[in-house]
Amino acid sequence: MPRPLGELEDAVMTRVWKWNRPVTVREVLEDLQQERSIAYTTVMTVLDNLHQKGWVRREAEARAYRYEAVSTRAAYAAALMNDAWSQSDNPAAALVAFFGMMSEEQRHALRDAVRMVQGPESSEAPPGPPPDTAGTNPGSAPEGDER
Repeated sequence: MPRPLGELEDAVMTRVWKWNRPVTVREVLEDLQQERSIAYTTVMTVLDNLHQKGWVRREAEARAYRYEAVSTRAAYAAALMNDAWSQSDNPAAALVAFFGMMSEEQRHALRDAVRMVQGPESSEAPPGPPPDTAGTNPGSAPEGDER
């Protein structure tokens, strides 16, 4: 599990994830400068650190690099949640406490996610033969980089 991102790393990765395309240091810099005073070399160093940590890949373009996210923000959040949960001495109690913190909207999203992971065979179905699902697997999540 990768370590949690620092505040500036998160601000940079937020842009990389939001734009969902290869970005330059200059593009990230100009967007960050709308919120804070920051130097080009600082953004360059943060992106280089993110590259060294495996969060972004980079490709040379002229005298600079273009950086692209290796995984999604959702995968990052999932890894953080999994890491926190796995460190608990009582995982069931940790989950109960976590669910208790959720809004009703978040609980609905959780129910939907559980249904997606479990697939159609675990849904309430009318008695009788199972529906013909040969060749399909609608409960599968798309494959992707899980870093």
